[in-house]
Amino acid sequence: MSKTEDKLKEKSLAQAAVLGEALPYMRRHAGETFVIKYGGHAMGDKTLAGLFANDIVLLEHVGINPIVVHGGGPQIAEMLDRLKIQSSFVDGLRVTDAATVEVVEMVLAGTINKQIAAAINDAGGFAIGLSGKDGNLIKASKVRRTQRDPDSNIEKILDLGFVGEPKSITTHVLEVFKESDMIPVIAPIGAGEKGETYNINADTAAGAIAAAMTAKRLLLLTDVAGVLDADGKLISKMEAKQARQMIKDGTIQGGMIPKIETCLNAVEDGVDAAVIIDGRVPHALLLELFTEHGAGTLIEAS
Repeated sequence: MSKTEDKLKEKSLAQAAVLGEALPYMRRHAGETFVIKYGGHAMGDKTLAGLFANDIVLLEHVGINPIVVHGGGPQIAEMLDRLKIQSSFVDGLRVTDAATVEVVEMVLAGTINKQIAAAINDAGGFAIGLSGKDGNLIKASKVRRTQRDPDSNIEKILDLGFVGEPKSITTHVLEVFKESDMIPVIAPIGAGEKGETYNINADTAAGAIAAAMTAKRLLLLTDVAGVLDADGKLISKMEAKQARQMIKDGTIQGGMIPKIETCLNAVEDGVDAAVIIDGRVPHALLLELFTEHGAGTLIEAS
């Protein structure tokens, strides 16, 4: 046997070993709903975007019901700059006036949504792109924030414009997808009581959808390895009580706090577990779901 044949045999044996390891997890997850929030570097990198599409198709082929909810902050910012529309942020939320919300909807529900659906279709899936306004999937209410004046110590209500949060999820729309081989790709845009358009944080939208569908997993693709302890080491698994304590003592801080809170809300509302995954790692979804050690931080209810 030649060296080339030896290498091919070794490669084949390695692939068979991987499939053997993954099989029990495939059986365990078959028939379950997984809500995946897609964003960050994973969405901006062409190679990673292609791998993500392939992974989503694989999940569907092994009997999992994937629901993709995507963000698009950088793309929105780029379009606003091109149109010379200024915007600002409060607590990580983009202040969204009437002109801005039109751009947000155009970018999220138009360009990005259809690009992701097309990539999944090119990978052999059957993806349908929609926004939270389609079929009244996401009914939204206006987000309200308060800010305390440092001089007078008086709290004032901040108007963030057309920034919303999920009020209710019409699960019938997603149940129809579940009974088919179609993969929903959802832009986090919601409709208010009067039909007005609301821009919703993608993590928040994904968490609300996961809870409404009683999903097995909520997976948030991020640009960090996961939750780190005080020594900077990755925590592979934690309970809600531990997560809350780490927020309280300052170990978890900054932009990780709202992601953790989204995970906590989801598991408290019936989702089995929520996972924060490094979307910069190729096949991060498959590593998390089909290997013993996973690829991020899994959070369960206490």
